[in-house]
Amino acid sequence: MKTSNNSTLFEGLFDKFVHLDQELSDKFYTLWIVLLVFNVIIFLVGVVLNSLALYVFCFRTKTKTTSVMYTINLIVTDLLVGFSLPIRIIMHYSAGDCKQCALIHIFIYFVNMYCSILFLTCICIDRYLAIVQVEASRKWRNPNYAKSICAFIWIFATVVTFSILTMAVKFSYCCIAKILPLMVCEYFFPLVIITFFTTRIMCALSKPTLMHQSRERRMRAVQLLITVLIIFMICFTPFHVRQLAISINPKMPNDISLVVYHVTVTLSSLNSCMDPIVYCFVTNNFQLTMKNIFRKSEAEQASGDIISVNKGSGSNTIIPFSNALGDPLGLPSHNNTVKS
Repeated sequence: MKTSNNSTLFEGLFDKFVHLDQELSDKFYTLWIVLLVFNVIIFLVGVVLNSLALYVFCFRTKTKTTSVMYTINLIVTDLLVGFSLPIRIIMHYSAGDCKQCALIHIFIYFVNMYCSILFLTCICIDRYLAIVQVEASRKWRNPNYAKSICAFIWIFATVVTFSILTMAVKFSYCCIAKILPLMVCEYFFPLVIITFFTTRIMCALSKPTLMHQSRERRMRAVQLLITVLIIFMICFTPFHVRQLAISINPKMPNDISLVVYHVTVTLSSLNSCMDPIVYCFVTNNFQLTMKNIFRKSEAEQASGDIISVNKGSGSNTIIPFSNALGDPLGLPSHNNTVKS
């Protein structure tokens, strides 16, 4: 009887909105393998890039501006999304088609995905205020406000995602009218905001007399917003269009719904690899700092190899080598910071 109740619990919208890996593996094994390989690549690339970015923004950036704070939170969400991908694989082999087990993973995954959307939106709004509304935004571009906004986003994404999944699990198609507004809040509304501010900055760029920043800084702001729009179009839009289509037409053939769901979820995971492009536009010296980190690593390795080879030739050999290097690696001093 208990098994029957659990089966009834997951009937309805949940089966339409969400498909487990076991189902795809059984029906479309080749596609499942291809998507599995893509997820492994996304996991490796995303974790490496975002770990380096987290190090730069946390330990190599002295001034924690509002943009930097939003970016750090975005990096955390991307890392959590990345780490959730191996869990999918483990669950596929260990839990099989256990929907109760999958529900927790799906909840965590979607909370982080929606947090990514909202933090990207915050970065775009902050950049707009910094470029176009300089004087008016001084009060609001405050680290204390940014901390409160970040906390609110985590709570908001958690509550809304929980509400969507709860209604999809407990109810049938009668709750579509309630789910759609929640989807609008977490995706379509941020998309409209980003599109609006991108247009505004591009219009302001055509009137340089209205702006005090350098053309380089204005162009960097435009590049940031356009990059975010591209990420939205590639990563998030296909998934939400699919969810919207299911809401409007719940009788969509199951095989089509199954394939489209897994492909669009994989695309949404790709966000964790594309967000590092955004980081390049958040601060002036992010790219330079990253290059210096790699140069330091390479130079230290080369230095160690040469000194090891010449170890028996005395200090007269090592001194010229040190002089040739000059100031260690030509890097900035320890006090060098990344400015926004």
